[in-house]
Amino acid sequence: MERVVYQQMAELDDRHWWYRARREILSDLIRRETRLPAGAKILEIGCGTGHNLAMLGQFGHVDGIELDDEARALSEERLGRKVMNARLPELAGVPDTHYDLIGAFDVIEHIDDDGGAVAAIATKLKPGGKFIMAVPAHQWMWSAHDVANHHKRRYSRRTLRNLIEKSPLKLDKLGYFNSLLFPLAIAERTASKLRGKDNGDVRLPPAPLNAALRTIFATERYLVGCLPLPPGLSLFAIASAT
Repeated sequence: MERVVYQQMAELDDRHWWYRARREILSDLIRRETRLPAGAKILEIGCGTGHNLAMLGQFGHVDGIELDDEARALSEERLGRKVMNARLPELAGVPDTHYDLIGAFDVIEHIDDDGGAVAAIATKLKPGGKFIMAVPAHQWMWSAHDVANHHKRRYSRRTLRNLIEKSPLKLDKLGYFNSLLFPLAIAERTASKLRGKDNGDVRLPPAPLNAALRTIFATERYLVGCLPLPPGLSLFAIASAT
């Protein structure tokens, strides 16, 4: 990702509506769908500035992987110990059949060989271990945001399903989220392109708007994985190691 993306993440990840609501949604999804054992071993691949680590820590002992030096330093400060520097799909130094849960949240779309990445992740899970991922949806939504984040692709339900089904993992559940705000996102991105201001920057909205957007997005925590939501900005998948 561009350096400015990590800077914005570090500045906004504890305040911006998107980061905060997504953590709530992922937390509820993990709690309902993964049935982790006590003291579960958990790995987040691409943990960025570490903003998900405390959330994941509710469920067990968390390790992290982050390639960017500055972001990794922030993650280590938050985690209180070393964060690994291991690239997908090799995952050098990550122990095999070790983890009960591996998360990759808006990570796999950065990888040229996404199939190889998911296959490598499968080798790091215990039998019956869970992999949970989130990716951006709809290639037609491609914008400067994707360019700044060095995305290789956005996914459809079909392409994400194919990715998992061609891997050693068994697909448990797949669906959209960030659906309630999807019409607003389409309108905003269309207007930005028409104005010639499609620059990919992420900014903190005024406090009342930030709170409203967080409330709307976070409402999906009660729905994601329970009901099939209409198309949204993101897709999630949960899969099991056999």
